[in-house]
Amino acid sequence: MVTYNEHLKKILSQTLESYNNLREIQDKPGDLDNIKKEMLKINGFLKVATNNIDEYKISHSDFKKLKSKCSHYLESYFFEKEIETMAPLYSNDTHRVKNMRLKIIEALEDKKMIDDMVDLIEKI
Repeated sequence: MVTYNEHLKKILSQTLESYNNLREIQDKPGDLDNIKKEMLKINGFLKVATNNIDEYKISHSDFKKLKSKCSHYLESYFFEKEIETMAPLYSNDTHRVKNMRLKIIEALEDKKMIDDMVDLIEKI
């Protein structure tokens, strides 16, 4: 039986893995698809963390703050439509691909969400 803490740790670890994959993309033509894939994974993990995990069953109170930051990210940042619009026209423009990737990373780092994830994973 998987505990809430183990489940949360796995979700947050997968989120960080996709975040690190985003940071490592080299901004070559065609990388927009990889950026979209990693962004969609992150959004899915964050939705699971915010919707399916009860913060009162997690032994660390830090999760409540992190859950709030994840909800803020999901409500405030919408890159899917922008990528869909951009893909047919600029998927081979390395400068635009890099800019999109950096904007997504910047949004994930907003309010120190990624730092809080790392800290919580270490505590669990």
